[in-house]
Amino acid sequence: MKIMVFLPWIGLLFISVAQAGLPANDSQGQPLPTLAPMLEKVTPAVVNISTQSHVEERDNPLLKDPFFRRFFGLPESKPRQRRGQSLGSGVIIDADNGYVLTNNHVIAKAQEISVHLRDGRIVEAELVGADPEADVAVIQIPAKGLEALKLANSDELQVGDFVVAIGNPFGLGQTVTSGIVSALGRSGLGIEGYEDFIQTDASINPGNSGGALVNLRGELVGINTAIVAPGGGNVGIGFAIPSNMARELMGQLVAYGEIRRGRLGVSGQTLNPELAKAFRLKFSKGVLISSVEPGASADLAGMKVGDVVVGINGRAVEDTADLRNAIGVLRAGAEINLKVVRAGKNLNIIAKIEAPAQEKFEGRQLHQRLEGMVLGSITEDSPLYGNVTGLVLLEVKPGSYTWRAGLRKGDIITSVNREEVNDRDELEKALKLTRQNVLLNIRRGNRALFVLL
Repeated sequence: MKIMVFLPWIGLLFISVAQAGLPANDSQGQPLPTLAPMLEKVTPAVVNISTQSHVEERDNPLLKDPFFRRFFGLPESKPRQRRGQSLGSGVIIDADNGYVLTNNHVIAKAQEISVHLRDGRIVEAELVGADPEADVAVIQIPAKGLEALKLANSDELQVGDFVVAIGNPFGLGQTVTSGIVSALGRSGLGIEGYEDFIQTDASINPGNSGGALVNLRGELVGINTAIVAPGGGNVGIGFAIPSNMARELMGQLVAYGEIRRGRLGVSGQTLNPELAKAFRLKFSKGVLISSVEPGASADLAGMKVGDVVVGINGRAVEDTADLRNAIGVLRAGAEINLKVVRAGKNLNIIAKIEAPAQEKFEGRQLHQRLEGMVLGSITEDSPLYGNVTGLVLLEVKPGSYTWRAGLRKGDIITSVNREEVNDRDELEKALKLTRQNVLLNIRRGNRALFVLL
């Protein structure tokens, strides 16, 4: 199975609306199903986004090595760049302030962002903030007379509800398709760090990234994000980020320009029938708490090992993905209401999300070849926590030695000189194995690569 996040594509598009079960309109005495009245109100709020970026082309790593260049008398190499383009869609959420909600992958690394409105206007946009982990971004456009979409409560969606997917690829008009909600709460797909997708069979086409998924009242229920494409084409399985999740993230992006995720200070595992039997529980859905960090928010709130979390802020928690997603959209300092079962009794526990502690240090403090990078540990709020060990690059200064070597913010250093590293002490020990070149094993997304410094 191939899961596809939309990438730039230009093609012929059309308006297609499924007919079964849709509202009727009496025309010449014959009732005809139509979504036209609703779409007339909704489509002006769905915009096209086009971006321009400068992509650095890869050179042979040896050409970046100062010792190699000095030995052969080569001049200082300058990174070559080519111009890149990206196309996608967006949804106007706040008409007064010009806020447009879209996917992070639509605007990632963009130097220029242009928004094409339904009325033909083209305006330059500024990035307000982005969250790569949830693939959500907010941009702002300085335009008057905008129309915004109302956000629905996506928690009220049910499998079988009719929905309409709307996108607006660059310069070629809009695409409108309809279908139903096929499933809810889809996660574990490996598309994003935080996954709580709406699955729909409404045909979602390339170029619809960041576009709207609306209900038949014309309210936004999701942001179209990805499709399952075994053969590279649409097979009727699309995914959208729920509007409630997008709303929470947008609030932080507008307020802070970033997502300030917090932590609870617990570890847990998804409850199953075997564990439920062992703990003498009459249910088998929830998160069994296996450890509580001393002094952390959960500990101060009174949580205990063996507690089973079955709800958070009024929403059911069935597995660890539910709990992690619910906490992942909340900012540090927010209070949460946890519904917990302890020894057969129902409890409500109020806890405060705390900011994750993260040790930061500059690479040049340990070795001159690590100049330009700031490293830290993988914290509990990271989607890689518990799955990958290593040190994360929190910053890589543009133009620095490590930047020119190809290292970027978000890379995970899993080993140095073929020695695993999990903290500063292990990194320092591994660096002492060489006086010259430093061999890094890097985890970047789903890829792994070696970088020689």
